Amino acid sequence: MNQVTVVKEIDELIEDYCDGCLAKQQLRTERGKAGAHKFCIESCTVGEQLHFLGQELLKVYSK
Repeated sequence: MNQVTVVKEIDELIEDYCDGCLAKQQLRTERGKAGAHKFCIESCTVGEQLHFLGQELLKVYSK
């Protein structure tokens, strides 16, 4: 994977799933911004995929 491909995939995931996410909006109301962010990172399958792509991006930069 190259840098451009990884960044495009990240952008597509965020645009398709994260923008306007009802779960994130509800959690933000209940738990605040940090609580919603924590849920997205630890429990959301899209967040897991974003984490994986972030790790791939780090591999590209370390080359």
